[in-house]
Amino acid sequence: MRPVIGVTIYDDLNTSGSPIAAINIAYIAAIRQADGLPVLIPNQLTENEWKDLYSRLDGVLFTGGGDIRTELFYGTPHPKVGEVDEERDSLELALLRQVAEDGKPFLGICRGCQLANVALGGDLYTHIPDQLANALRHDWYPDIPRNYLAHPVRVEEGSRSGMIFGEPILQVNSLHHQGIKNLAPGLKAVGFAPDGLIEAVELADHPFGLAVQWHPEWLTDQPAMRRLLSAFVDASSG
Repeated sequence: MRPVIGVTIYDDLNTSGSPIAAINIAYIAAIRQADGLPVLIPNQLTENEWKDLYSRLDGVLFTGGGDIRTELFYGTPHPKVGEVDEERDSLELALLRQVAEDGKPFLGICRGCQLANVALGGDLYTHIPDQLANALRHDWYPDIPRNYLAHPVRVEEGSRSGMIFGEPILQVNSLHHQGIKNLAPGLKAVGFAPDGLIEAVELADHPFGLAVQWHPEWLTDQPAMRRLLSAFVDASSG
């Protein structure tokens, strides 16, 4: 049977102003391409409800989206912080801690990478251009193709990620203005941008706990990105 992959989502308004629960279809397509069955996880679930759903999932994909509430990691306030959703933060932080504790496979993408760090005790640059010396441009959005290759990432040889990607240097897109500052205990940095920003992490002693700062779901034309997504879904097969 194909593994069931829970996919985190965001809340928004449609064109008529009605509330919706949504996710970019690229995530769904990428999981299906890797032979997984995606199931969306609503932010409005109670603790009992999300735990009931969680028990039926084989893996969890933590997707990109708005900024995590600065207060959750004692971060430096910044006027560029936006699209904060307290309900989403609460659900995803609890869910991330649960997969970390249980050893259930998970993959974090962009916000999902930052979420993993915050959930496990790390913090973030709340606006990279103002807080990281000699930073590259990382916020290649919104009027730029999402598959634009913004910069390389060096992957640590011998790491789980390095073995999955099979390439020491990746060319990635970059759609974020925040990023990991101080790494959480238990996480290992295994991918780096040329300016030193952490771009990939692994959770030590976890069967499959990985997160990347870029968006592989938009780069499935690259064999290395397909290998990442396939490795995640395969790990979720049990």
